[in-house]
Amino acid sequence: MSNTVPANWLTREAFERLSAELETLRTAGRIDIAKKIELAREEGDLKENGGYHAAKDEQGKIEARISQLTILLRDAEVGEAPASEGVVEPGTVVTATIAGDKSVFLIGNREMAGDKSDLSVYSSQSPLGTAILGLKVGDKASYEAPNGKKIQVSINKVETYLAR
Repeated sequence: MSNTVPANWLTREAFERLSAELETLRTAGRIDIAKKIELAREEGDLKENGGYHAAKDEQGKIEARISQLTILLRDAEVGEAPASEGVVEPGTVVTATIAGDKSVFLIGNREMAGDKSDLSVYSSQSPLGTAILGLKVGDKASYEAPNGKKIQVSINKVETYLAR
């Protein structure tokens, strides 16, 4: 198994996109939510103030996303997608037959594909990912689904991931 690309690998484009999102959340995002909270506070009784509670919920989501991005970017290894040599590894797009149905997906980090891609993403640590890492075109494997059912997988094609 070649598996030369780490699980926390990101393309340069994904790293830059996520870094920009983090910077926006840390600056304008925090300022905007602080203003919303302050305006809602001025409306009076906080117990009955839906706007205040909605703003506080939004603040929590922003802070959670900041934390998630900080950890992801701090630990990320940035580089080019591996040139596909027909072997499933993080950073490759796989066409496979899963339980009889054809599926095309990226092995890697969900953040790598971004919002603009309709490509499904499976982590290399997922049951499917661990079952197929290192396999070549034509290889077959199976993995256990969360419901305990064995699912058969056949690798049809492996391609280099090109950020879209």
